[in-house]
Formats: sequence, C-alpha cells, structure tokens
Amino acid sequence: MSQEFPGWHGTTIIGVRKGGQVVIAGDGQVSLGQTVIKGTARKVRRLSPGGKDVVCGFAGSTADAFTLLERLESKLESTRGQLQRACVELAKDWRTDKYLQKLEAMLIVTDGTDLLVVTGAGDVLEPEHDVTAIGSGGNYALAAARAMMDSDKSAEEIARAAMAIAADICVYTNGNLTVETISG
Repeated sequence: MSQEFPGWHGTTIIGVRKGGQVVIAGDGQVSLGQTVIKGTARKVRRLSPGGKDVVCGFAGSTADAFTLLERLESKLESTRGQLQRACVELAKDWRTDKYLQKLEAMLIVTDGTDLLVVTGAGDVLEPEHDVTAIGSGGNYALAAARAMMDSDKSAEEIARAAMAIAADICVYTNGNLTVETISG
C-alpha cells in the first residue's frame, strides 16, 4: 500500500443517519494532481444484490473502488444481505490478499440500518453521532454535519449543506452532488 494512502486528493463522501433515513452524498470532481479531469463523476452507487438495497460511496482510485464494490456485492450475496458481515469479510480479504492490499480507496456503505466505513487497513467502523465522511474534504463535511445534527434539518438537508461547506473549503471537492437516500 502506498505511503500516501489516506492523503490522496480526490473527493468527499458523507453519510448521515437521521429520522429513519440514511443519506450518502458525494461530489463529482475527479482530480489528477492539481488538474480537474472531470466534474460530474458518480461516486455514490446503489447496489441490489439478492434484491436488498445497499448504498455505497467511495473515495480514492475509481478502478480500485469498482473492484471493491464488485467484491462487496459478491460478499453480500454470499452472506444473504447481512451488510456488517459482508463488510467484515471484505475487509479481511482486503487486508490479507496481495492483490487487494494495493487498492487505494475507502467506502461508506449502508443498508438503511447500518452505516459503516470500510478501509484497506481492515477496519469496519460504525460512526459515532450518526455521521461519517471520507476523502480529501471529509473532515470539513464531517464537522459541518455534526454541527447540524441537533437541528430540525433532515438527513438529506444536513448532507447537502455539509457538502456545500466542504466544497467551499476543499479544492478537491465540487458542488456537483450525487445523493442517495435509503430508509431503515
């Protein structure tokens, strides 16, 4: 794994759980160094393995993230849709498989009940305060969302407002959002 792993510049993804809903939102900017290559990428996807909806957002290398999403879908099918178990199995493989160890991405996943962050270090983390964020603008979005969690705003309104703040601060994040909502 690259020494740069947590520090690449690529995107911002946020997950917010509130009021029986979970929202995952991600920006659309793809950067190569200091150049914007694309502004309309979709880094939030809905998977439906075995008929169960799961929403995933990814930060990092796109090809690596797609490899992980395919593996997650396979794990979800083999665990009959048990998200937490599928994520633990993915994290184990990611940490121990020589090919997967080189993948540089992070995932936020939800089935509407569980909200998890999956990393190549073998982590499957459940966030505190019902909000999590990854990517280059993740800390900005996380701080903004946490400040709004006690407000009357819905999960989607919090995610959108937090992403707007992150896009104003982080040059590797834009305001072109993909937003997916799923109920628990």
